[in-house]
Amino acid sequence: MSEPEVVIGLVSISDRASSGAYEDKGIPALESWLNRALVTPWRAEKRLIADEQPVIEETLRTLADTCGCCLILTTGGTGPAPRDVTPEATLAVADRVLPGFGEEMRRISLNFVPTAILSRQVAVVRGKTLIVNLPGQPKSIVETLEGLRHEDGSWRHKGIFAAIPYCIDLIGGPYIETDPDVIPAFRPKSAQRPTTKKVS
Repeated sequence: MSEPEVVIGLVSISDRASSGAYEDKGIPALESWLNRALVTPWRAEKRLIADEQPVIEETLRTLADTCGCCLILTTGGTGPAPRDVTPEATLAVADRVLPGFGEEMRRISLNFVPTAILSRQVAVVRGKTLIVNLPGQPKSIVETLEGLRHEDGSWRHKGIFAAIPYCIDLIGGPYIETDPDVIPAFRPKSAQRPTTKKVS
């Protein structure tokens, strides 16, 4: 019997993209990376919304509580500008905060730009849903999720997605497997199941 699809919310938060002023690149970047990284069958619930805290809060609640997303990845709205309210909206719907994700995302991004310290990204748990704020740029999204490699392809620094499947296990969500060539998911031996090969 095949495993049911995992539902993942992809939320791009941008006044200009949501108004049609320019093409959103956040959701396509997230979708493309997850298609490479996940072995587990999945489908996306996609939302393109403006930088309005009530709208962001309602979107996160709906995706978690009604759509059944085990994971919600947001992109955009995490800087210090007045319209950047994604962290405030995320914290407003949280049951628990996971500070390590924000710390690690900034640490990864500091390898590339000194302005990474301006990012206010957070990660929280709402019920059985993990919500993570990601950077706005497609290149930064991939670097944050996947990590950094040496020129020979060996790992220099694994990205935050290495910890996400086990986090979802711990909060009562589905068992998610990744392609270790893209990002190896870490679980203690007691939490591991036989692996499923990715079908290309």
